[in-house]
Amino acid sequence: MPLDPLAKRLLTMMAAAAPQARSRPSVEARRQSLAKLMQFARADAPDVTTSDGVLPGPGGALPYRLYSPAGADDRAPGFVFFHGGGLVAGSIATHDRIAAALAHATGCRLVSVDYRLAPEHKFPAAVDDAIAATEWVAREAASLGIDAGRLVLGGDSAGATLAAIVCQEAAQTAGLSIVAQCLICPVLDFEEASPSRKAFAEGHLIDRVTIEADLADYLPEALDTADPRISPLRATRLAGLPTAIIHTAEYDPMRDEGNAYARKLLAAGVTVEHVCHEGMVHNFQAMGAILPQAQLVLSQIGEQVRRAVGT
Repeated sequence: MPLDPLAKRLLTMMAAAAPQARSRPSVEARRQSLAKLMQFARADAPDVTTSDGVLPGPGGALPYRLYSPAGADDRAPGFVFFHGGGLVAGSIATHDRIAAALAHATGCRLVSVDYRLAPEHKFPAAVDDAIAATEWVAREAASLGIDAGRLVLGGDSAGATLAAIVCQEAAQTAGLSIVAQCLICPVLDFEEASPSRKAFAEGHLIDRVTIEADLADYLPEALDTADPRISPLRATRLAGLPTAIIHTAEYDPMRDEGNAYARKLLAAGVTVEHVCHEGMVHNFQAMGAILPQAQLVLSQIGEQVRRAVGT
């Protein structure tokens, strides 16, 4: 399908505002750029209440925000959410509207986690924080109003990377039960550039220069990018993983790795619900002010998660 006309208009506007020669963005520029982009988020989340707190992490206290949808009982399903931003940008604040919309759509009490970012905190800080946050939510489920037996992990872009990694790690951890993983435009492979990474390397919202800068900021030197804790697509033990809800976009550089992960999980016997959204670009789900498909995909995710947790 051709690029969606509204998405094409957005890309044209962004290209007109960008410098002619693309250079490696500074960390601060990367963070400001994502914050501006996330201002296009617009999603329905009536009657979702929030409360802020901190949870213990391996490097110190981690802020979190708890989203409670109207009508949630004392033991609602739980959703641990990791924001996107290339593991160098993003926060609870940038993804507040998306997190609230997901809580509303899924009926879950959602915990959005401010994990540590690179380059101040390089790999594996974000992974360690994501694991610690998930374990804490499972332990403290009762006090959070969450049913520990109905826990979902999810995220968008690099947040989906963390969700996939935690699910793989949790499969080897006794006592931690995750019923579903929700991966939105996931980044899953830094070992090899897929055809979609090459085809959409320029002019499709996130470009090769930004992706390479994020990776350089995130990884210490001389690490193996085929490590599944960096590239979860490269994992070889996938049997027994939680039900996977995967949403990819046709014009996303990361499309092929998300599609490939869906196929690998299916081959390993994992239940998978996968949709590749025609005409869409990376991060489309967070641009509801421009793209009507954003609201549609959040509603679809809500239905899929409700099925997975049995509500």
